[in-house]
Formats: sequence, structure tokens, C-alpha cells
Amino acid sequence: MPHHRPARTSYDTVIIGGAVIGASVAWHLATSPDYSGSILVIERDPSFAQASTALSSSSIRVQFSHPTNVAMSLHAGKVIARWPEEMGTATDKPSLGYHPGGYLFLAETEAQDATLRANHATQRAAGADVSLWSPAQLSAAFPHLITNDIRLASYGNAGEGWFDSAMMMQGYRARARDAGAELLTGEVTALTRSGPRITHVTLASGDVISAGNVVNASGPRAALTARMAGLHIPVEPRKRTSFVFDCATNPEGSATVNAGRLPLMIDPSGIYVRPEGRYFLTGCAPPVDTAVDFDDFEPRHEDFEEIIWPVLAARSTAFEAIKLINCWAGHYAMNTLDHNLVVGPSPEVENFFFANGFSGHGLQQAPAVGRGLAELITHGRYTTLDLSPMGYARIAACSEQMETAVI
Repeated sequence: MPHHRPARTSYDTVIIGGAVIGASVAWHLATSPDYSGSILVIERDPSFAQASTALSSSSIRVQFSHPTNVAMSLHAGKVIARWPEEMGTATDKPSLGYHPGGYLFLAETEAQDATLRANHATQRAAGADVSLWSPAQLSAAFPHLITNDIRLASYGNAGEGWFDSAMMMQGYRARARDAGAELLTGEVTALTRSGPRITHVTLASGDVISAGNVVNASGPRAALTARMAGLHIPVEPRKRTSFVFDCATNPEGSATVNAGRLPLMIDPSGIYVRPEGRYFLTGCAPPVDTAVDFDDFEPRHEDFEEIIWPVLAARSTAFEAIKLINCWAGHYAMNTLDHNLVVGPSPEVENFFFANGFSGHGLQQAPAVGRGLAELITHGRYTTLDLSPMGYARIAACSEQMETAVI
């Protein structure tokens, strides 16, 4: 269990935020044969009731427009596949419950068609197994869909699906602790900066901790943590409501590909839907997508009947008769510059590292980001996947690396 008081007054690496990103950084550091320093992970809410990790749709895809995002997901797919062996023990082989459903993007307009084709070229060049389908191929694969308005479809043949987000987060946390990292329940209220370095971390408890390195893994609160260091990062909480529904005629099993499994489908409108056990999970970006209060988790109930249901019913007769079962709201830590993560060192504060602004992709990018930051802290450079295109330099220069495939 996490402690409520730090065991010592000085740590080589302090990680602010203990959900899946912070936990992944901690585990990769703690298990690195080249890192021997002390690690402290500070989490304000160990229940994770409002954490983006816990409230996400828990999916992974390779269909991105930026090659670095594709590469991170390809790595995460390998991590998920070997999770029972890598994160297990002699008596416990934990499963992430991976469901290889795939992703299906639909294009209705000429601009959407061009975007899918450009993204496909990027994905294939990065090694992703993705196919472009004509409307006829789409109808043959998923007969329940109405496709008369569709120009093109993009389908992930491998490396895409959904899994247990809580299991990944708790697995990283438990194994990081087993490897020597300390998990602390607390809230950071101040960072002491001396020139180009953070020297101390102050907690609401009054404890003051000396820090060799500080990692900002604060999710939607990333800008608050950065501000304590005298830095700016364009990350803010954006609310997303997830809806679970039942349907009178369930189309799961009707596909002629992937053993009958239906994918996570992204309609040209931006509305997504995928199987969730015997039910279906759906959602969309709100019509007015602005920053919300950190504690605003009230679902946008009206979105289901006013926006989502009409689109689903027009896309499949199976979705004409549906019944809402449950709904909840979570937060994207949205990078308002380009919808991409910000990872790596601050150019101004040499021992302050960003792991922020995942814009809804943090869960699937956690393995690569944890590994990358562990490499930076240990070796001073990336030694596997180069994440420097997602570094802070573009934020300082307002030079975007726009990700177009954001759901």
C-alpha cells in the first residue's frame, strides 16, 4: 500500500502522478540494470476514481497520422502480448484481457478520403498492418453496416483492440514497488527552483523532499505542476462521456473477418462504437469542446439521444433499437497545440521532465513513454525509440506536430 509520509528526505527521482504514466516511468527506472537511484511516486488520489487511466475506453490502435505515435503503439502491442510473463511471478500470470477487435475508420468526404490515404502511407511505412477498403469490401466484411455514403475505409488487421486499463496501471505500480520504488499518497503544492534545476518538492503535508530529477506525470493537471516550476505547457482537461448500451439485435459475431468480431468503428461524424462484452460502448467529442473544471465529471447525458443515437441508427439497423445501460465522464489531458504528447526534458529546467498532454492516448503510449523517460534519466538520451519529435522544443516554438487521427 502507498505510504502517507515519505520514508526519506531525498530522492534521486520524484514522479508527480502515480497513474499509468507515472507508474510506467517508475517501473522502467526501477528495473533498469543501469539505474541505481531512489524513486518516489507521489499520487494525490490513490483510489484513482477520477484518473484518466481508470475512466478511459482502454483501447490501443496503430492508426495514427504521426509516425512516432504509430511506433509507440507497435511497442505497446508487444508489451501487452508479453505482459503475463514480464509482469507476472512464479504463481501469478496477470492478463490484461486483450480483445483484438481492430479499429475501423470510415471516410465520407473527399477530404476524409485523402486523410485516410495519407495516414495509411505513414502507418505502413512504420510497419503497421492496416488495409484500405472500398465500400464493397467494407460491406462484405461487416454486413450490418449501411455504407452507401462511404468512400473509403481503413481497417487495422493487427495490433489494435482494447484491454484492462486498471490492470496495466496496477501492474506497473505493484512491480515498481517490488523493485524498490516508493509509492506515496500526497499532493505536491510547490517546487523550489534554483536557476536551471528543481531542488525540492513540497507536499501539502508540509514535508519537503530534495529531488535529483522531477517527472511531471500529472495528467489533466499537468499545467499546474509545470507552473510550479515556472514553466508553461498547453494542457487542459477536456471532458469525454462514455455510454454503454444494449441493443435488441446484437451484430457481434456477424463480421466475415477477425473471427466474427466487430471493431471499434469511427464514423465519419467522429462518433465511435465498439463491443463491450454483451453490450456496446460509444462516445464522441462534445459539440463545444472547451476546458472544464478539474472536478467536473458530470456526464453529458444529452449527447446520447441528441447526437450519438441518430448517427448509429443511420449506420446500422442493429442500432435502431438500443437501450442506455450506463454512462460516465472522464478527462482527456488535451494538448491544445497539436493533440500530441509532450515528453522529455525542459530546455529551461534541466532536471524537470514532461510526460504530459496525451490527448486521450496515454494508456497505449505509457509503455513507450515510461521506457523513454527511464532512458533519458539514466543515459541522458533515448536508446530505443526516439521520442524527441514529441519534445518540449516544439511547444516553446509553437511548432505543431499535429495528430489528425484524434477520436
